[in-house]
Amino acid sequence: MKRSEKTDAIKHLYSRASFGITYPELIRLSRLSQKEVLERLLKEAEPFTPLAEAKENILRPSRQDNPSEEDIRAYTKKRTEQEEAVNISWVSRLSADKADLREKLTLFWHGHFACRTTNGYYNQQLNNVQRKHALGNFRTLVTEVAKTPAMLSFLNNQQNRKGKPNENFARELMELFTLGRGHYTEADIRESARAFTGWQFRPESAGFFFNERQHDRGTKVFFGRSGNFQGEDIINMILEQKQCAYFIAERMYRFFVNDTPDPMHVRDLGDYFYGQNYEITALIRRMFSSKWFYNEKNVGNKIKSPIEFLVGLNRSFYIQYARPRVLLQLQRSLGQALFYPPNVAGWPGGTSWIDSSSLLTRLKLPSTLLNGGILESEGKADPEDEAYLATARRSQPNVERKTQAFPDWERFRRTLPAAITREQLAYVLLASRVKAVSLEKIEQSDLVQMAIQLVSTPEYQLC
Repeated sequence: MKRSEKTDAIKHLYSRASFGITYPELIRLSRLSQKEVLERLLKEAEPFTPLAEAKENILRPSRQDNPSEEDIRAYTKKRTEQEEAVNISWVSRLSADKADLREKLTLFWHGHFACRTTNGYYNQQLNNVQRKHALGNFRTLVTEVAKTPAMLSFLNNQQNRKGKPNENFARELMELFTLGRGHYTEADIRESARAFTGWQFRPESAGFFFNERQHDRGTKVFFGRSGNFQGEDIINMILEQKQCAYFIAERMYRFFVNDTPDPMHVRDLGDYFYGQNYEITALIRRMFSSKWFYNEKNVGNKIKSPIEFLVGLNRSFYIQYARPRVLLQLQRSLGQALFYPPNVAGWPGGTSWIDSSSLLTRLKLPSTLLNGGILESEGKADPEDEAYLATARRSQPNVERKTQAFPDWERFRRTLPAAITREQLAYVLLASRVKAVSLEKIEQSDLVQMAIQLVSTPEYQLC
């Protein structure tokens, strides 16, 4: 394969809209025009397949039934297992699903509408709402998210009642989900909270219902307008503000393009998004077809989130886990556990993903998952390296037993030309260009060792 402007563009698109691209896919797509590649990406994202790991809503035993300590322990164990199973199910989907763009957008909305509960069934519900509407209409998405038990409980709207309004959801709806700080008043928060009174869910069915008895039917004043507003009215009036389109466009830009937004590009995206009545697919198409998206300053410049990093390894090397719970441990050690954001603002992203501790973990993880903890070095090692490698090889069986991660090296080999060079392999595996001095340290011999060394470089941390 010859490197070209077209293959550069395809690689960049798939590093952002997906989790990377394989050599055969890159060859196949290089025969299409750039517009055809994007339309194919959007077409492949159309199928919606919900997560279905959590089969039932596990409720805490009622106090009226006088549950024993054993009953409570059994409930806690079952609920924890369900919560973990939903997490593992989504990581597995991210690592293997062909609807790459839909899953990548679901990951984006997961961070945007940050929510934390210990109910796996509620987590799955919210995740499927985000997945279903990931490429649909933002108005529908934000309305449906607001009605999920996960969000209603997390932001206390279940306790938002006539005469005793709870402002948590109303505040975060504007501050974090639609407008950003400085584009509403405290009075707007108070009045909109009254409009959302009665938005509740039934714990038994995990279904939304409008509790008319708890709804405040009095006149509210919101954004200078008076009326007997309900929740949907508030959402519609928020979306009438062009600031909402700019806010979402900027969040998308930070996630898919650059941590430092270009004001002109964000404004163009926001104007277009607003004019398209908040159709998300239209915004995505506009962003990924813009010339500036492929500018050199936007290529290989973003630090992969822990999930992008882990999922990228799983996809590239077809890793299977005999003990899937290790995926939970890996997420925690890397600093991003799905369904468990640090707070209502979600994960800050950008350079916050990397510090001295997390970088060391990231650089060591590929050899842990792919080679039992050993990162082979090139040439003759000095005495200290020899001692380290000897110790590492003695501990290798323990590492392998602990992670029980099994890359499919034969499958990986089949995707590549037999005589691939380290430069060509680096082009396939890395989104950014590896420095020549770094590349020279990688011994051009065994394909497996070349691959492990390449994904253990600082450049692999970027997308």
